[in-house]
Amino acid sequence: MLVMMKANATREEIDAVCRRIESMGYKPHPIPGSTRTAIGITGNREPVEPVALESLPGVGECVPVSKPYKLVGRELKEDTTVIDLGDGVAIGGRQLAVIAGPCAVESREQARLTAARVAAAGARLFRGGAYKPRTSPYSFQGLAREGLEILAEVREEFGLKIVTEAIDAESVEEVERYADVIQIGARNMQNFSLLKRAGRARRPVLLKRGNAATLDELLMAAEYILSEGNYRVILCERGIRTFADHTRNTLDLSVVPAVQQLSHLPIIVDPSHGTGRREKVIAMSRAAVAAGADGLIVEVHHHPEQALSDGNQSLDPAEFEQLLREIGQIAPVLGRSMA
Repeated sequence: MLVMMKANATREEIDAVCRRIESMGYKPHPIPGSTRTAIGITGNREPVEPVALESLPGVGECVPVSKPYKLVGRELKEDTTVIDLGDGVAIGGRQLAVIAGPCAVESREQARLTAARVAAAGARLFRGGAYKPRTSPYSFQGLAREGLEILAEVREEFGLKIVTEAIDAESVEEVERYADVIQIGARNMQNFSLLKRAGRARRPVLLKRGNAATLDELLMAAEYILSEGNYRVILCERGIRTFADHTRNTLDLSVVPAVQQLSHLPIIVDPSHGTGRREKVIAMSRAAVAAGADGLIVEVHHHPEQALSDGNQSLDPAEFEQLLREIGQIAPVLGRSMA
């Protein structure tokens, strides 16, 4: 059930409703909207009787939830959530967010060289893996704490917000200390203990769609995070496994408007993993922006042919500059702007 507060409801009235929900043995989730606050209720095994809440001051109406997810749906919040990262950087608003950087942090020099180029091109967010879950146990696994320290130096030197992956509940604390956004990778989309821990983090979470996940499964994974109290979640389409062999994955751009119809959470697209082929990344980036995505996360390496991870799908700096020029021409058609 959702408790929809009146537009003029006071903070005291909202707090009083939350206390009443807690006294009933449930957990309240107040989420402000553009005109009024909605309060989601979780922890109930049976339907909540609305009569116990409808009479409270400031309550407009109690609305049954028709979807299995209670907190990520548009029933709770009509307007799209904007994730404000500070310093004028946001995801989900009119500004198109571009996250760029190498698949993995390989060295201080590699991170600095790539960061300098993506920042000069206009990106405001830098991606790079310090922890790298790989298919083969013999592949480069990342620099762990050293990689996080390098990312923190990049933020200090170039003014870029940092997005990097946590691979288990234990690494969330480390990533939370050094990064601005915690990434949950496709392999971990249904790692429920990790999702719960990310839900208790103080940083926004970028949640990637699993390579065989349905839309409902993606939204339910996000629900795990929101149910723990972290409402700053960014969804990411990164391609799904199909019979096609001309790309690494099949980039499902139809999920962008589908998510925007069902959920208030912002959604970005990863054309690098979505294609696995450098020559396809720019074209699919254009398509993602045209489809209405709130941003892109793109792999960029100063020497892709030397990359220790995903060099085949990484753009070089000149190609990234071309990408920004081209999507910069599409964005205004949709009422979006580039940073």
